[in-house]
Amino acid sequence: MSGGGIAAEQPASFAFTAENEAKAEALIAKYPEGRQQSAVMALLDLAQRQHDNWIPMAAIDVIGAKLEMAPIRVLEVATFYSMYNMAPVGAFYLQACRTTPCWLRGSDNVIKAIRDKLGIANKQMTDDGKFSLLEVECLGACANAPVLQVNDDFYEDLDYAGTVALLDKLAEGEIPTPGSTSGRTGAMPAPGATSLTSAGGGAGATGDVGED
Repeated sequence: MSGGGIAAEQPASFAFTAENEAKAEALIAKYPEGRQQSAVMALLDLAQRQHDNWIPMAAIDVIGAKLEMAPIRVLEVATFYSMYNMAPVGAFYLQACRTTPCWLRGSDNVIKAIRDKLGIANKQMTDDGKFSLLEVECLGACANAPVLQVNDDFYEDLDYAGTVALLDKLAEGEIPTPGSTSGRTGAMPAPGATSLTSAGGGAGATGDVGED
């Protein structure tokens, strides 16, 4: 669970849209008879995406009934994984990595920029509901640290100024291209390529393949 706890205010009911109902049935059908409960994580994600990026308790009941699971079993899954939100989050859900590689590369400055610019701390949401912040552990993009996840997208190689610029664009409704903000390609070294830099076969190559 994202860390916000279970929302005190809950909708009275939940139902998948016709489109998502079809998706749910297709997801369940991927598993052999008797193993349909294996689709629980996929259905939780589907419900969350339908319901403004958080899962109401009514959806837990619907998923439990569909998979023939006790609702508490579904809730156990939803509250175990940080990818699921059991309470409302901002339209732009910011997850700032603070694990060692990101910390060494300046994640404190990324988090400070968010706090300074938006006036929110960990597990808080702006008054307009546009942004919320969660400080998290490793997001798996250590080579491009520090990284900030915005909804489904990763923004990498951030610093204080770059984070502020990113937030400004998001606030204006612009979605910047995900990936490195420093201009490097993929996870290549920050100073640039250090191997395979020549056209003749890479660093240290002296001639054509097969040449004595």
